[in-house]
Amino acid sequence: QVRLAQSGGGLVQTGGSLRLSCAASGRTASSSTMAWFREAPGSEREFVAATSYGVLYSDSVKGRFTISSDYAENTAYLQMNSLKPEDTAVYFCAAGPSLVTSRLQYPYWSAGTQVTVSS
Repeated sequence: QVRLAQSGGGLVQTGGSLRLSCAASGRTASSSTMAWFREAPGSEREFVAATSYGVLYSDSVKGRFTISSDYAENTAYLQMNSLKPEDTAVYFCAAGPSLVTSRLQYPYWSAGTQVTVSS
């Protein structure tokens, strides 16, 4: 089992920045890929970014968001810059064995945190 504790999020104006953190504990060796997803009201949960031996980004955040990880601390981060109202969603971190974009391949999830970007 892997437990994910997420922090960060909140309310920010358009163009602002926020940083999300996700600390993993438990059997983390079997789920070395850390990812971020988001879910806006009325929409499906969508992939944002993932990191393992490489990094993946969705086209909608590429160039604005940066995913990073501190493997010694088993913590992943999502630095979000140039935020837009369409980035408003509940953000979740996830852990899984493979560097993929499908949420179905991530068995472990955080509780999620709200990010709201005002126009």
